Amino acid sequence: MAETQSEDAFVEFERVQKSYDGENLVVKDLNLSMPRGEFLTMLGPSGSGKTTCLMMLAGFETATHGDIRLGGTSINNIPPHKRGIGMVFQNYALFPHMTVAENLSFPLEVRKMGKSEREQKVKRALDMVQMGAFGGRRPAQLSGGQQQRIALARALVFEAELVLMDEPLGALDKQLREHMQFEIKRIADNLGITVVYVTHDQTEALTMSDRVAVFDDGRIQQLAPPDQLYEAPENSFVAQFIGENNTLEGTVKEIRNGRALVQLDGGEMIDAKPVNVSKAGERTRVSIRPERVEYNKDRLQEGAHTLKAEVLEFIYMGDIFRTRLRVAGNEDFIIKTRNAPDVERLQPGNQIEIGWLPEDCRALDA
Repeated sequence: MAETQSEDAFVEFERVQKSYDGENLVVKDLNLSMPRGEFLTMLGPSGSGKTTCLMMLAGFETATHGDIRLGGTSINNIPPHKRGIGMVFQNYALFPHMTVAENLSFPLEVRKMGKSEREQKVKRALDMVQMGAFGGRRPAQLSGGQQQRIALARALVFEAELVLMDEPLGALDKQLREHMQFEIKRIADNLGITVVYVTHDQTEALTMSDRVAVFDDGRIQQLAPPDQLYEAPENSFVAQFIGENNTLEGTVKEIRNGRALVQLDGGEMIDAKPVNVSKAGERTRVSIRPERVEYNKDRLQEGAHTLKAEVLEFIYMGDIFRTRLRVAGNEDFIIKTRNAPDVERLQPGNQIEIGWLPEDCRALDA
Protein backbone atom coordinates (compact mmCIF):
# COMPACT_ATOMS: atom_id res chain seq x y z
CA MET A 1 0.00 0.00 0.00
CA ALA A 2 1.84 3.09 -1.21
CA GLU A 3 1.68 6.47 0.41
CA THR A 4 2.83 9.70 -1.11
CA GLN A 5 5.96 11.04 0.53
CA SER A 6 5.06 14.44 1.95
CA GLU A 7 7.21 17.52 2.44
CA ASP A 8 6.74 17.53 6.21
CA ALA A 9 7.41 13.81 6.72
CA PHE A 10 9.69 13.11 9.69
CA VAL A 11 9.99 9.32 9.37
CA GLU A 12 9.87 7.80 5.88
CA PHE A 13 10.16 4.29 4.53
CA GLU A 14 10.45 4.25 0.75
CA ARG A 15 10.13 0.91 -1.08
CA VAL A 16 11.79 -0.88 1.84
CA GLN A 17 12.29 -4.63 1.66
CA LYS A 18 13.94 -7.07 4.04
CA SER A 19 15.05 -10.63 3.49
CA TYR A 20 17.17 -12.74 5.84
CA ASP A 21 17.93 -15.52 3.37
CA GLY A 22 17.98 -13.69 0.02
CA GLU A 23 14.77 -15.44 -1.09
CA ASN A 24 11.86 -14.84 1.27
CA LEU A 25 10.83 -11.25 1.97
CA VAL A 26 9.85 -10.56 5.59
CA VAL A 27 9.00 -6.97 4.63
CA LYS A 28 7.66 -6.35 1.11
CA ASP A 29 7.89 -2.97 -0.60
CA LEU A 30 7.00 -0.85 2.42
CA ASN A 31 6.05 2.80 1.83
CA LEU A 32 5.16 4.82 4.89
CA SER A 33 5.53 8.43 5.98
CA MET A 34 4.93 9.96 9.40
CA PRO A 35 4.76 13.60 10.43
CA ARG A 36 6.49 14.88 13.58
CA GLY A 37 4.58 14.30 16.82
CA GLU A 38 2.54 11.37 15.53
CA PHE A 39 1.92 8.25 17.62
CA LEU A 40 1.91 5.44 15.08
CA THR A 41 1.37 1.81 16.02
CA MET A 42 2.51 -1.13 13.92
CA LEU A 43 0.01 -3.88 14.69
CA GLY A 44 -0.11 -7.44 13.45
CA PRO A 45 0.28 -11.12 14.28
CA SER A 46 3.69 -12.72 14.99
CA GLY A 47 5.83 -12.90 11.88
CA SER A 48 3.93 -10.15 10.02
CA GLY A 49 7.03 -7.91 9.67
CA LYS A 50 6.19 -5.17 12.20
CA THR A 51 9.16 -5.75 14.57
CA THR A 52 11.56 -6.08 11.63
CA CYS A 53 10.43 -2.60 10.45
CA LEU A 54 11.07 -1.18 13.92
CA MET A 55 14.53 -2.80 14.06
CA MET A 56 15.44 -1.37 10.64
CA LEU A 57 14.39 2.10 11.83
CA ALA A 58 16.48 1.65 14.99
CA GLY A 59 19.47 0.47 12.95
CA PHE A 60 19.70 -3.03 14.47
CA GLU A 61 18.69 -4.52 11.11
CA THR A 62 19.67 -3.37 7.62
CA ALA A 63 17.13 -2.96 4.82
CA THR A 64 17.82 -5.27 1.87
CA HIS A 65 16.35 -2.67 -0.49
CA GLY A 66 14.90 0.84 -0.28
CA ASP A 67 15.53 3.93 1.79
CA ILE A 68 14.72 4.88 5.39
CA ARG A 69 14.83 8.62 6.14
CA LEU A 70 14.66 10.64 9.34
CA GLY A 71 13.96 14.36 8.99
CA GLY A 72 14.68 14.11 5.27
CA THR A 73 18.10 12.45 5.71
CA SER A 74 18.78 8.85 4.73
CA ILE A 75 19.83 6.86 7.82
CA ASN A 76 20.56 3.54 6.07
CA ASN A 77 24.30 3.82 6.77
CA ILE A 78 24.18 5.59 10.14
CA PRO A 79 24.93 3.31 13.14
CA PRO A 80 22.20 2.95 15.82
CA HIS A 81 23.89 5.07 18.52
CA LYS A 82 24.24 8.02 16.11
CA ARG A 83 20.58 8.07 15.03
CA GLY A 84 19.43 9.86 18.19
CA ILE A 85 16.50 7.48 18.62
CA GLY A 86 15.18 6.34 22.02
CA MET A 87 14.26 2.65 22.43
CA VAL A 88 11.96 0.91 24.92
CA PHE A 89 11.91 -2.91 24.95
CA GLN A 90 9.56 -5.39 26.59
CA ASN A 91 12.30 -6.75 28.86
CA TYR A 92 13.30 -3.16 29.90
CA ALA A 93 17.03 -3.91 29.20
CA LEU A 94 18.10 -2.04 32.37
CA PHE A 95 21.59 -2.71 33.79
CA PRO A 96 20.98 -4.56 37.09
CA HIS A 97 24.30 -3.48 38.69
CA MET A 98 23.56 0.24 38.19
CA THR A 99 21.16 2.49 40.07
CA VAL A 100 18.21 4.01 38.22
CA ALA A 101 20.08 7.33 37.86
CA GLU A 102 23.20 5.55 36.54
CA ASN A 103 21.08 3.63 34.03
CA LEU A 104 19.76 6.93 32.71
CA SER A 105 23.13 8.65 32.82
CA PHE A 106 24.87 5.93 30.82
CA PRO A 107 23.61 6.92 27.32
CA LEU A 108 24.63 10.52 28.11
CA GLU A 109 28.16 9.49 29.17
CA VAL A 110 28.50 7.61 25.87
CA ARG A 111 27.68 10.95 24.20
CA LYS A 112 30.52 12.59 26.22
CA MET A 113 28.18 14.93 28.12
CA GLY A 114 29.46 16.84 31.20
CA LYS A 115 28.46 15.71 34.72
CA SER A 116 26.21 18.62 35.73
CA GLU A 117 24.35 18.54 32.40
CA ARG A 118 23.90 14.77 32.79
CA GLU A 119 22.46 15.16 36.30
CA GLN A 120 20.06 17.85 35.09
CA LYS A 121 18.80 15.69 32.20
CA VAL A 122 18.45 12.58 34.39
CA LYS A 123 16.39 14.53 36.94
CA ARG A 124 14.18 15.97 34.18
CA ALA A 125 13.59 12.53 32.60
CA LEU A 126 12.71 10.92 35.96
CA ASP A 127 10.27 13.73 36.74
CA MET A 128 8.60 13.23 33.34
CA VAL A 129 7.65 9.68 34.32
CA GLN A 130 6.91 10.60 37.97
CA MET A 131 9.87 8.60 39.29
CA GLY A 132 11.95 11.50 40.70
CA ALA A 133 12.38 9.84 44.12
CA PHE A 134 13.72 6.54 42.73
CA GLY A 135 17.11 7.61 41.32
CA GLY A 136 19.13 5.78 44.00
CA ARG A 137 17.40 2.41 43.67
CA ARG A 138 18.47 -0.64 41.69
CA PRO A 139 16.12 -2.12 39.03
CA ALA A 140 15.57 -5.24 41.21
CA GLN A 141 14.01 -3.02 43.90
CA LEU A 142 11.32 -1.76 41.49
CA SER A 143 8.00 -3.26 40.41
CA GLY A 144 7.36 -4.14 36.75
CA GLY A 145 5.44 -0.93 36.16
CA GLN A 146 8.20 1.16 37.76
CA GLN A 147 10.89 -0.57 35.68
CA GLN A 148 8.82 0.17 32.58
CA ARG A 149 8.70 3.87 33.53
CA ILE A 150 12.48 3.92 34.00
CA ALA A 151 12.98 2.27 30.59
CA LEU A 152 10.77 5.02 29.12
CA ALA A 153 12.70 7.73 30.99
CA ARG A 154 15.97 6.34 29.60
CA ALA A 155 14.56 6.59 26.06
CA LEU A 156 13.63 10.24 26.75
CA VAL A 157 16.77 11.28 28.65
CA PHE A 158 18.78 12.65 25.72
CA GLU A 159 15.70 14.41 24.38
CA ALA A 160 15.25 12.06 21.45
CA GLU A 161 12.66 13.32 18.97
CA LEU A 162 11.77 9.78 18.00
CA VAL A 163 11.04 6.97 20.46
CA LEU A 164 10.56 3.35 19.35
CA MET A 165 8.70 0.91 21.59
CA ASP A 166 8.66 -2.84 21.06
CA GLU A 167 5.80 -4.56 22.97
CA PRO A 168 6.74 -2.41 26.00
CA LEU A 169 3.76 -3.46 28.16
CA GLY A 170 3.84 -7.17 27.34
CA ALA A 171 5.15 -8.22 30.76
CA LEU A 172 2.64 -6.24 32.85
CA ASP A 173 -0.66 -7.44 34.31
CA LYS A 174 -3.91 -6.25 32.71
CA GLN A 175 -4.76 -3.41 35.07
CA LEU A 176 -1.26 -1.92 35.14
CA ARG A 177 -1.00 -2.38 31.41
CA GLU A 178 -4.16 -0.34 30.82
CA HIS A 179 -2.95 2.37 33.20
CA MET A 180 0.44 2.56 31.41
CA GLN A 181 -1.25 2.84 27.98
CA PHE A 182 -2.81 6.16 29.00
CA GLU A 183 0.37 7.22 30.81
CA ILE A 184 2.64 6.67 27.79
CA LYS A 185 0.18 8.42 25.48
CA ARG A 186 -0.06 11.39 27.88
CA ILE A 187 3.75 11.73 28.17
CA ALA A 188 4.17 11.48 24.38
CA ASP A 189 1.49 14.15 23.80
CA ASN A 190 2.91 16.49 26.46
CA LEU A 191 6.44 16.28 25.05
CA GLY A 192 5.34 16.32 21.41
CA ILE A 193 7.62 13.39 20.60
CA THR A 194 7.14 11.06 17.65
CA VAL A 195 6.47 7.45 18.67
CA VAL A 196 6.55 4.23 16.66
CA TYR A 197 4.97 1.52 18.80
CA VAL A 198 4.87 -2.20 18.02
CA THR A 199 2.22 -4.52 19.48
CA HIS A 200 0.02 -7.48 18.62
CA ASP A 201 -2.61 -6.23 21.08
CA GLN A 202 -5.37 -4.48 19.13
CA THR A 203 -6.96 -2.80 22.18
CA GLU A 204 -3.60 -1.18 22.94
CA ALA A 205 -3.30 -0.01 19.32
CA LEU A 206 -6.82 1.46 19.24
CA THR A 207 -6.43 3.18 22.64
CA MET A 208 -3.05 4.85 22.10
CA SER A 209 -2.53 5.65 18.45
CA ASP A 210 -3.11 8.56 16.11
CA ARG A 211 -2.83 6.04 13.27
CA VAL A 212 -2.41 2.27 13.11
CA ALA A 213 -0.59 0.32 10.40
CA VAL A 214 -2.02 -3.21 10.30
CA PHE A 215 0.64 -5.66 9.09
CA ASP A 216 0.19 -9.10 7.60
CA ASP A 217 2.54 -11.13 5.47
CA GLY A 218 5.18 -8.38 5.30
CA ARG A 219 2.80 -5.70 3.99
CA ILE A 220 0.66 -2.93 5.44
CA GLN A 221 -2.92 -4.11 4.90
CA GLN A 222 -4.42 -0.81 6.02
CA LEU A 223 -3.08 2.40 7.54
CA ALA A 224 -5.70 4.60 9.19
CA PRO A 225 -6.87 6.25 12.43
CA PRO A 226 -8.30 3.72 14.96
CA ASP A 227 -11.97 4.59 14.37
CA GLN A 228 -11.61 4.20 10.61
CA LEU A 229 -9.88 0.81 10.95
CA TYR A 230 -12.70 -0.45 13.11
CA GLU A 231 -15.66 1.12 11.29
CA ALA A 232 -14.35 0.78 7.73
CA PRO A 233 -11.96 -2.17 7.33
CA GLU A 234 -10.65 -2.40 3.76
CA ASN A 235 -10.28 -6.19 3.63
CA SER A 236 -11.23 -9.39 5.43
CA PHE A 237 -7.93 -9.63 7.30
CA VAL A 238 -8.33 -6.18 8.91
CA ALA A 239 -12.02 -6.81 9.68
CA GLN A 240 -11.14 -10.06 11.49
CA PHE A 241 -8.01 -8.78 13.22
CA ILE A 242 -9.43 -5.54 14.64
CA GLY A 243 -12.18 -6.04 17.22
CA GLU A 244 -14.91 -8.64 17.11
CA ASN A 245 -16.55 -9.23 13.77
CA ASN A 246 -19.28 -11.36 12.21
CA THR A 247 -18.85 -12.85 8.75
CA LEU A 248 -21.31 -14.47 6.37
CA GLU A 249 -20.09 -16.21 3.20
CA GLY A 250 -21.87 -15.69 -0.10
CA THR A 251 -21.80 -14.78 -3.79
CA VAL A 252 -22.36 -11.36 -5.35
CA LYS A 253 -25.50 -11.37 -7.52
CA GLU A 254 -25.29 -7.78 -8.72
CA ILE A 255 -23.76 -4.40 -7.93
CA ARG A 256 -25.94 -1.37 -8.50
CA ASN A 257 -26.28 2.15 -7.07
CA GLY A 258 -23.45 1.62 -4.61
CA ARG A 259 -25.00 -1.57 -3.19
CA ALA A 260 -24.00 -5.19 -3.65
CA LEU A 261 -26.78 -7.77 -3.62
CA VAL A 262 -25.30 -10.89 -2.02
CA GLN A 263 -26.80 -14.36 -1.94
CA LEU A 264 -25.60 -16.03 1.26
CA ASP A 265 -24.61 -19.70 1.16
CA GLY A 266 -27.83 -20.53 3.02
CA GLY A 267 -29.87 -18.96 0.19
CA GLU A 268 -30.82 -15.68 1.91
CA MET A 269 -30.37 -12.42 -0.01
CA ILE A 270 -28.86 -9.33 1.67
CA ASP A 271 -27.64 -5.88 0.65
CA ALA A 272 -24.11 -4.79 1.54
CA LYS A 273 -21.66 -2.01 0.80
CA PRO A 274 -19.29 -3.26 -1.96
CA VAL A 275 -15.81 -2.65 -0.52
CA ASN A 276 -13.59 -5.03 -2.43
CA VAL A 277 -15.93 -6.82 -4.76
CA SER A 278 -16.52 -5.46 -8.24
CA LYS A 279 -18.77 -7.79 -10.23
CA ALA A 280 -21.53 -10.43 -10.14
CA GLY A 281 -20.37 -14.00 -9.56
CA GLU A 282 -17.55 -13.06 -7.17
CA ARG A 283 -17.30 -14.86 -3.84
CA THR A 284 -17.44 -12.55 -0.85
CA ARG A 285 -17.24 -12.51 2.89
CA VAL A 286 -19.75 -10.07 4.32
CA SER A 287 -18.59 -8.37 7.52
CA ILE A 288 -20.71 -6.77 10.26
CA ARG A 289 -19.81 -5.63 13.78
CA PRO A 290 -21.73 -7.23 16.72
CA GLU A 291 -22.93 -3.91 18.16
CA ARG A 292 -24.50 -2.90 14.82
CA VAL A 293 -27.00 -5.79 14.94
CA GLU A 294 -30.35 -5.32 16.68
CA TYR A 295 -32.99 -7.84 17.82
CA ASN A 296 -35.53 -5.56 19.51
CA LYS A 297 -38.13 -4.95 16.78
CA ASP A 298 -39.00 -1.45 17.99
CA ARG A 299 -35.31 -0.46 17.86
CA LEU A 300 -34.84 -1.47 14.23
CA GLN A 301 -34.23 1.54 12.04
CA GLU A 302 -36.11 2.16 8.84
CA GLY A 303 -34.55 0.35 5.89
CA ALA A 304 -32.98 -2.27 8.18
CA HIS A 305 -32.31 -5.66 6.71
CA THR A 306 -33.74 -8.63 8.66
CA LEU A 307 -32.77 -12.30 8.92
CA LYS A 308 -34.09 -15.19 11.00
CA ALA A 309 -31.84 -16.44 13.80
CA GLU A 310 -31.76 -19.00 16.59
CA VAL A 311 -30.35 -18.13 20.03
CA LEU A 312 -27.56 -20.54 21.08
CA GLU A 313 -26.18 -18.68 24.08
CA PHE A 314 -27.05 -15.56 26.07
CA ILE A 315 -24.39 -14.15 28.40
CA TYR A 316 -24.89 -11.36 30.93
CA MET A 317 -21.69 -9.26 31.10
CA GLY A 318 -22.83 -6.37 33.30
CA ASP A 319 -22.87 -3.40 30.95
CA ILE A 320 -23.72 -5.52 27.88
CA PHE A 321 -25.48 -8.73 26.86
CA ARG A 322 -23.53 -11.00 24.53
CA THR A 323 -25.71 -13.28 22.44
CA ARG A 324 -24.44 -16.09 20.20
CA LEU A 325 -26.75 -17.01 17.35
CA ARG A 326 -27.12 -19.38 14.43
CA VAL A 327 -27.57 -17.13 11.38
CA ALA A 328 -27.49 -18.31 7.75
CA GLY A 329 -25.47 -21.38 8.69
CA ASN A 330 -22.98 -19.48 10.89
CA GLU A 331 -23.13 -20.69 14.54
CA ASP A 332 -20.75 -18.03 15.82
CA PHE A 333 -22.75 -14.94 14.98
CA ILE A 334 -22.43 -12.53 17.93
CA ILE A 335 -24.63 -9.63 18.98
CA LYS A 336 -23.60 -7.16 21.69
CA THR A 337 -26.51 -5.25 23.20
CA ARG A 338 -26.29 -2.50 25.81
CA ASN A 339 -27.90 -3.50 29.11
CA ALA A 340 -31.05 -1.36 29.29
CA PRO A 341 -34.46 -1.86 30.97
CA ASP A 342 -36.28 -2.27 27.65
CA VAL A 343 -33.93 -4.97 26.26
CA GLU A 344 -35.37 -8.46 26.33
CA ARG A 345 -33.23 -11.17 27.90
CA LEU A 346 -33.17 -14.09 25.49
CA GLN A 347 -33.10 -17.85 26.14
CA PRO A 348 -31.22 -20.54 24.17
CA GLY A 349 -33.63 -22.00 21.61
CA ASN A 350 -35.53 -18.71 21.05
CA GLN A 351 -36.28 -18.07 17.36
CA ILE A 352 -35.82 -14.37 16.69
CA GLU A 353 -35.46 -11.87 13.88
CA ILE A 354 -32.32 -9.72 13.76
CA GLY A 355 -31.65 -6.65 11.68
CA TRP A 356 -29.04 -4.10 10.66
CA LEU A 357 -28.60 -1.26 8.19
CA PRO A 358 -27.11 -2.22 4.80
CA GLU A 359 -24.42 0.49 5.13
CA ASP A 360 -23.13 -1.22 8.29
CA CYS A 361 -22.52 -4.39 6.32
CA ARG A 362 -19.39 -4.62 4.13
CA ALA A 363 -18.84 -7.01 1.22
CA LEU A 364 -15.11 -7.87 1.49
CA ASP A 365 -12.76 -10.30 -0.25
CA ALA A 366 -13.50 -13.98 0.24
